[in-house]
Amino acid sequence: MTELEKGPQGQRRGRGARERVLGASQQLFRDQGINRTGMDQLCAVAQVSKRTAYQHFASKDELVAEYLRRFDPDVMPGVFDRTDLTPRERLLATFELPASTPLCPYIAAAVELHDPQHPASQYARDYKTAIAARLTETAREAGATNPEQLGEQLALLLDGASARTQVLNSDSVPTAAAIAAVIIDNAIPAPSAQPTGERVTTGSAPVPVRGQ
Repeated sequence: MTELEKGPQGQRRGRGARERVLGASQQLFRDQGINRTGMDQLCAVAQVSKRTAYQHFASKDELVAEYLRRFDPDVMPGVFDRTDLTPRERLLATFELPASTPLCPYIAAAVELHDPQHPASQYARDYKTAIAARLTETAREAGATNPEQLGEQLALLLDGASARTQVLNSDSVPTAAAIAAVIIDNAIPAPSAQPTGERVTTGSAPVPVRGQ
């Protein structure tokens, strides 16, 4: 067996090196930003050598893209894949974010990088498109008159709440959830109490519904 390379503080490189690098990126990118975090600092926190880090990630750009993928690789499966909720309830559940959930790292990364061709910017666009698509699909299941429009409205509301929360350091998501409930109710027709054309019976004699 060949000797494993040792990183800073003598910690051996192993299977956990990739996860340590990603863990360090999640801490540093969140706390001080992507641009202010250099690979030297990141490797020191992860306790790996730069050689080891670049064996797992060809560049810092690739690391930033993977950092974003780790937040939600399956696009909110804890909401959209739930079978115990109705479609309408799933739409509302997208606004029930756990307190520990980072507020839109995708927006933060895209704004900080200023490069639409950066791998992380491209991934952020793909993720936002996927969120809108899942909202649209769920709106269609819920019976929305215009599911594409409702999906885009809710996606915009989610992003707006997240951005406002980040800027003001005050949780705007509950307000967004209340607005979403109104939008959803307006977009989904209420079930009619009496289907058109159905006859109401009183005793044994059928009575035609008005308009027949």
